[in-house]
Amino acid sequence: MESPPGHRTGSRTDSRSDNRSDIRDFLVSRRARLAPERVGLPAGRRRRVPGLRREEVAALAGVSTEWYTRLEKGHIGGVSEDVLEAVARALLLDEDERTYLLDLARAARPARRSSPRRGDVRIPPSVQWMVDSMTMAPAFVRSGRLDIVASNALCRALYAPMFASETTRDRGCANFSRYFFLDPGSPDFFVDWEEGARATVALLRAEAGREPHDRALRELVGELSTLSPDFRTMWASHDVRIRHEGTKRLDHPEVGRLELTFRHLSLPLPQRAVHDLIIYTAEPGTPSEDRLGLLASWAASAPRPSPSEPVHPPRRRS
Repeated sequence: MESPPGHRTGSRTDSRSDNRSDIRDFLVSRRARLAPERVGLPAGRRRRVPGLRREEVAALAGVSTEWYTRLEKGHIGGVSEDVLEAVARALLLDEDERTYLLDLARAARPARRSSPRRGDVRIPPSVQWMVDSMTMAPAFVRSGRLDIVASNALCRALYAPMFASETTRDRGCANFSRYFFLDPGSPDFFVDWEEGARATVALLRAEAGREPHDRALRELVGELSTLSPDFRTMWASHDVRIRHEGTKRLDHPEVGRLELTFRHLSLPLPQRAVHDLIIYTAEPGTPSEDRLGLLASWAASAPRPSPSEPVHPPRRRS
């Protein structure tokens, strides 16, 4: 008899099925985007679908077509890492995509013993002290599910619209993916909304490869897929990003346009969790530095709220 939804055995079966689907869809999408000319093959006139054929990928990887076809159907559990590396080279995967493929393969292998389930971890006080000490740079700690789990006052002032969003209330912390896709004000706040949204989805996709049994992550993806057509479309592209650094442009409701550079540092924490410390800076001598300094002065004079609450700068008089 079929197990009801949520039944433990059924959940394992669903997880294995989802893993095979992720492998299949990822490999198919990477093959479809690869023009024959990029790998030294003639384009030909009789191609009915874009990208490479299965037999072409198999030849480039040095395996049989039957073997590659089976791999593309999601049967990856017993495949050696050397062979996966050959497939990654044949498909011209970048480093993040290669890592994602290897993560999917590890998740597909039967575990000799059940690995400890990763739960939410408590941020050590020393990490919060470190973040608080950065008074002139917005800084925060972000989980793999893109929750802000620790932040300094300037971060809360910078991201006040997100901390005050309905997507944050009653959830205990702000979450970038919920704000991007579920708050109607996010396209006004993020100047390059689509670029940021795609990066957000790609980060979640990479985390799903690392932690395929994270129930909270699966629920988040399900929620966003149900409520946001944009998220569904971007999730189906199977783009992957592990590191996200560069420039972010924000249209802050109080100080105006900000162009900030951001970098991150991985923070190993208990229970196998790895969170990212994100730090924003403005180029010296620019209007963004002046506006960030204004936010910093407001944040320094404001009463200290809890880490999940925004710092509201005083309203400018019209």
